[in-house]
Amino acid sequence: MDAGDGNGATDGIPESERTVETDEATLTEEAELERTLGLAGGLAIGIGTMIGAGIFVFPGLAGAEVGTAATVSFAIGGVVAMLVALPTSELATAMPKSGGGYYFISRGLGTLAGTVVGLSLWFGLVFATAFYLVGLGFYALDALAEVGIEFAMSPGLIVSVIAVLSGIGFTVLNVTGTENAAKLQNGIVALLLSMLVAFLGFGLLEVFGLVDADTPPGEAQDVWAAMPIMSVAALVFTSYLGFAQVATVAGEMKNPGRNLPLAMIGSVIIVTVMYILTILVATDVFTQDQLADAGETAMVDIGRELLGAVGALVIILGGLLATMSSANASILSTSRAIYGVSKDGLLPKWASRINLKYGTPHVALGLAGGPVIVLAATRQVSLLAEVASFLHLIMYGLICVALLAIRRDEPDWYDPDFRVPGGPVIPALGAISSFGLILFMDTASQLIGLAIMLGTAVWYFYYARDITLKGAL
Repeated sequence: MDAGDGNGATDGIPESERTVETDEATLTEEAELERTLGLAGGLAIGIGTMIGAGIFVFPGLAGAEVGTAATVSFAIGGVVAMLVALPTSELATAMPKSGGGYYFISRGLGTLAGTVVGLSLWFGLVFATAFYLVGLGFYALDALAEVGIEFAMSPGLIVSVIAVLSGIGFTVLNVTGTENAAKLQNGIVALLLSMLVAFLGFGLLEVFGLVDADTPPGEAQDVWAAMPIMSVAALVFTSYLGFAQVATVAGEMKNPGRNLPLAMIGSVIIVTVMYILTILVATDVFTQDQLADAGETAMVDIGRELLGAVGALVIILGGLLATMSSANASILSTSRAIYGVSKDGLLPKWASRINLKYGTPHVALGLAGGPVIVLAATRQVSLLAEVASFLHLIMYGLICVALLAIRRDEPDWYDPDFRVPGGPVIPALGAISSFGLILFMDTASQLIGLAIMLGTAVWYFYYARDITLKGAL
């Protein structure tokens, strides 16, 4: 990652915009975040966020539902993500501001849509981050068991404690600086990808019969039917939230016209291929019933079947790194979503205060980390994942609609460095596929998502209805 020049968190902020409050090292809302993230940092956020759940948590859950047909579910998720990543890239190069999808929708569709999406994005990222932290808790528990450490209390309680403490730790890390968080992200992703490539390489040799790993034979139980495949696609779509999180830190990226599209589109392509290969390996080694029994940490048992104790340890370490990466990137993106909404006045202005010492939105990070910690304690893996997917799919669909609206109006300020080819076809397909995937979710997830959106609409009429958002920059 291009990590800036290290001359201090306030470089680039005019003296006239630096205001220190008594007993608080904070900047006023006129200050902007620094552009310290390069292409490597953007890819690390996108890949690091997406790779965690997709590779290490979902094979057991998705494979248990439809077996090898889960490869199609992940492919569908990847196609939907790409249909949205392209319009998002165009909007992000025209409006390289922190806030991401909220910023684009508010400028394209108005204050009501912006408020609902902006606050829903906050909660959607909160649910996603909690999901990643719960996954981290499960893998940490497996790691402790592998080295012979056992606890008298229930395993579920241990998972909750680990998830909560990790949430606190990542929140504090992000307060100390985007550069510190991104350096950790880059290191984790580089190590993780090297481990996964080696593991998947051996796994694919076994899939195609080039090596014999003595995996137990099982009866094929794959479910090649449209409805369950689509339902699994809706569940695992949480795995594809990372590309849009790159847009939420657009205001901190160097050369955004080049780096934003490359980071978003590149992360979707890389991760989709890895998801499909992982499911192929997982469902070749275990049957549906075996994957269901293994649950959230099925990949650990798969690693043990393929490579013995070494394979299990590699997967445990990889799972820890991946879920750490996802949680870290998500807390960063959640805070930037809150920051963007507050800068526009849709939340109180104090939520966009920037810490003078570290150059980070410390209040927004607190508003991000607090709810995450509470939800992480619940351990409701599938529910957390689907609610996060629901709220993000709403945003993704509206991003595509916003692009169509802005292209129709062609305001003076709209001058993107990247344009989606094919006219309105791709954004229209992105909107239809995003909204359509919601129909295949569980009713509970749909109701919770709708309740959150209703709450944000009420907030708009109570607090933000008189606010007019002008221009884009």
